[in-house]
Amino acid sequence: MKLMDNIYYSTIKILDYNIYLASIDRGLMALTINGTEENFIKELKNSYPNSGIVCDDDKNAIYIQQLKEYVKGTRREFNLPLHFIGTDFQKKVWKSLCGIPYGKVVSYKDIAEKVGNHKASRAVGMANNKNKIAIIVPCHRVIGVGGDLVGYGGGLSIKKKLLTLEGIKIVEEKVVNE
Repeated sequence: MKLMDNIYYSTIKILDYNIYLASIDRGLMALTINGTEENFIKELKNSYPNSGIVCDDDKNAIYIQQLKEYVKGTRREFNLPLHFIGTDFQKKVWKSLCGIPYGKVVSYKDIAEKVGNHKASRAVGMANNKNKIAIIVPCHRVIGVGGDLVGYGGGLSIKKKLLTLEGIKIVEEKVVNE
């Protein structure tokens, strides 16, 4: 993908994790949990070699503010410009993920049905895996059909922490409906 805009990145600490985020003037394009700043920048440079990469907390102020509000429990919906880079199917899945309400979970099968292909659960899982805007595009709210906590790029411990933050009860790596 040729992207020639400047990419503005920031690093913040939330929930005892380092969060790295990157945006362009059109919106947030990446948010990674943990890892290192060096690897985050390296990945941006590899993916977008024609772009300048600049540390700029002012350009990312709205994203940082809303993430902090989410963690405090004062924000349940993000109202941010997003810039998705992916296939048409991936973008469809990611937009569908944005419709999952705070404090709710759905299965991969539910998302597959929502995007128009009830047999695409595995493809939905792959699209989730390619989601570059974690937390904001809430792939952590997608679970297995039986309520199992499965698949999260940042690790299941982070998924569990995010779901618990949203008031979802988890027992033995399984979502418990009350």
